Amino acid sequence: MIPLPRAHAHNDYAHSRPLLDALAHGFCSVEADIFLRDGKLLVGHSQRELRPDRTLAALYLDPLKQRAVAHGGRIYPGGPPFTLLIDIKSDGQRTYAALREVLARYRGILSSVTDGRLTSRAVTVVISGNRPLTAIAADSPRYAGIDGRLTDLDSNLPAHLMPLISDHWGRHFRWPGDGPMPADQRTRLRAIVAKVHAHGRRVRFWATPDRPAMWAALDAAGVDLINTDDLAGLEQFLLDRR
Repeated sequence: MIPLPRAHAHNDYAHSRPLLDALAHGFCSVEADIFLRDGKLLVGHSQRELRPDRTLAALYLDPLKQRAVAHGGRIYPGGPPFTLLIDIKSDGQRTYAALREVLARYRGILSSVTDGRLTSRAVTVVISGNRPLTAIAADSPRYAGIDGRLTDLDSNLPAHLMPLISDHWGRHFRWPGDGPMPADQRTRLRAIVAKVHAHGRRVRFWATPDRPAMWAALDAAGVDLINTDDLAGLEQFLLDRR
């Protein structure tokens, strides 16, 4: 299996085997939506999808820990770091308070920041959705960073606190991934990527059409994480590009 550092599994939990399908296709970044219910962090896109056995620990943290232990501190043997993007759907403050306790139990595999100093490990957690910025920033040690938005392009927050910038493709670009990308939009995309990288962050767009032309444009512009629901399709595209 060839790990693909730019492959991001959007709504990964919707696949038949959450996390495992993404790993089988070489993905190095996955996304899980969580709700706090009855003290448990449950994974699902909406409240009606939640089941008590589908916890963040059971679907993601436990199997990631098993792989990191088996592979000498990496998710893929000798491979790149792995990103777990956690999208908080319920109340940000209360959910993060519960999430903080859960993440601490996996401190051996999670990147952490103590007194402003980053220690990289097998998995880097980034929190999206309802992000309680003040509470997250105050933690030390801290086991998660924050997913920013394009409005944060000029933020002076350190990269270890905001390691990623993500935003909705259609709110900023008109091109749907069909035919050539207009030159003005291609220039704008590359300028965004350059600014994100200048601050030491990575960039991702969601709601991007799953089309090879779109993937090619994102890849050419240097977008760090290419969002998809089509695991096999993006895997083959990225392998072909190699």
